[in-house]
Amino acid sequence: MVTQLPVRIEFSLPEGWQAAPPDEVGAPGVAFVALHPASANGFTANLTIAGQFREPNMTMDAIADESVSRLADTAGSVRVRKRTEVGSDDAPGITQVLDLQLGAEHPLELVQCQVYVSMQDVHDPAKRAVLELVLTCTPAQLDDVFEDFQRFVRTVRAAGPGREPREG
Repeated sequence: MVTQLPVRIEFSLPEGWQAAPPDEVGAPGVAFVALHPASANGFTANLTIAGQFREPNMTMDAIADESVSRLADTAGSVRVRKRTEVGSDDAPGITQVLDLQLGAEHPLELVQCQVYVSMQDVHDPAKRAVLELVLTCTPAQLDDVFEDFQRFVRTVRAAGPGREPREG
């Protein structure tokens, strides 16, 4: 079942990426998935968007740590390569790069670049939405798709009042 985002957003996909139904590509719990068909060589690089309301006083480090723990429950191993705080006091964020190993017998090495963006509810400061923007790819694909991910992240923003959320 596709997850709804806690806030309405709009964004643009870089050229070469195609939206895909999350449930059909094995990505339950996310609201949006885009695949990079040109990278498909044993693994197709993908972008995902998920989000949820979080406690306003929860630190971005704690949210990033939760992600590492969640992945550690399903992956063979998870290593935090880099973590950086971004944003401002009003809209804190965090980025992290993770090295993952899936499976034991025939391990698949993956890299996951995660960006967490916090958005305070303008009508109720006790509510804070946190969006999770993620690129997952193999180490060999990273150089080819990382700039696309950065371009994608720069386009994500709250949908304006009265405007329908869109992607494209």
